[in-house]
Amino acid sequence: MTDQTTQLARGQVNQVGLTKNDYRGNPSSLCQGCGHNSISSQIIAACYEMNIVPEKIVKFSGIGCSSKSPFYFLNRSFGFNGLHGRMPSLATGALFGDISLHGIGVSGDGDTASIGMGQFKHIVRRNVPMVYIVENNGVYGLTKGQFSATADEGLELKKQGTNPYLPVDIAWEALVGHATFVARSFAGDPKQVKELIKAALSHKGIAILDIISPCVTFNNQDTAVHSYSWGKEHEVALHDLSYVPPAEEIMVDYEDGQLKEVTMHDGSTILLKKLERDYDPTNRAEAMRVLEESNKDCCLITGLIYIDETQPTLIELYNLPAEPLNRLPEERLRPARETMEKLNALMF
Repeated sequence: MTDQTTQLARGQVNQVGLTKNDYRGNPSSLCQGCGHNSISSQIIAACYEMNIVPEKIVKFSGIGCSSKSPFYFLNRSFGFNGLHGRMPSLATGALFGDISLHGIGVSGDGDTASIGMGQFKHIVRRNVPMVYIVENNGVYGLTKGQFSATADEGLELKKQGTNPYLPVDIAWEALVGHATFVARSFAGDPKQVKELIKAALSHKGIAILDIISPCVTFNNQDTAVHSYSWGKEHEVALHDLSYVPPAEEIMVDYEDGQLKEVTMHDGSTILLKKLERDYDPTNRAEAMRVLEESNKDCCLITGLIYIDETQPTLIELYNLPAEPLNRLPEERLRPARETMEKLNALMF
């Protein structure tokens, strides 16, 4: 076969010569219709469209249905499945040791908002450069449907009774903890999920994505905040999102409220819609007000809630060299023998 024929047989390739199949993972063993599967599909699409080489990504997870997700995307990437709630410390160490890799962590509401809340808070305040996705379904699906920390107050589940506690709000906790990128989406809105993942992959610090991902087996009643039907009826997008990768600037000029088709650098086109709402995601106080208002009004605000690109990342704080630490030979990591002898002589 000719090169062109071979390429057609493999499928459409991106700018790094890979097909979408090169970004897929193992077949999912999650329930059919689980929102986590939709999120995995959008991670695949985002990485393919952004021409990211899978071997440059390292995946992290803890314990739970959500934490099985990394098996279902980017098979050619590195991956670590850690202890329950301990994914953040695992990711911090790995990304500190190799700053050349993109980090993608996938956690659940139980893994993050219960046993892992302490670790979540600390990875946020350290601004570790990675994408941290919480697949939030408000229930412990892997252990057959107990209330999780994000379950809505008053939720009734068979065999569990009524939940008497207020829910933990992941986006709120991230914002209060000074996360530099906070977004929320709904697994039933794949376009928005993909655009937010692409924006998160381009952010230099910690990017928290709270994605409401219905559990079709244990928490999909019409009245449950984490259900498909409730999400569809109450989703309110802050803005229409279309991500533009960093490259030569593309200038467009059109009026408020108008649609504009724009040709991108790779020849593809996107449709822009000028914002209809005057929302500024760089205003932290406004982000808090919007979250508080949405909770009070019982609606699902989605989109990029907050972004701050001025804060230094953990890597910048420690002024690490451009060469990853795990590639440095021993003689460059340890003090010379003569130096150690001088230090010992000073001490004893």
